[in-house]
Amino acid sequence: MIKKNQQLIKKLSILEEEHKDLDLVIQTLQEKKTIDLFKMQRLKKRKLLLKDKISSIKDQIEPDIIA
Repeated sequence: MIKKNQQLIKKLSILEEEHKDLDLVIQTLQEKKTIDLFKMQRLKKRKLLLKDKISSIKDQIEPDIIA
């Protein structure tokens, strides 16, 4: 159980870093005058998928217990 949590925490850290990097890329692209809308859509979709994965892993590490 502890080993699994450690693996999840490591994966979570990697995904959060990737999410942060994508956010910076998206911000940089938005600041440019010429925006590739298709590329922007792909990046935003990827960022959203990462956010979902991050939430899922957080739930596995600390399940939401309804009292």
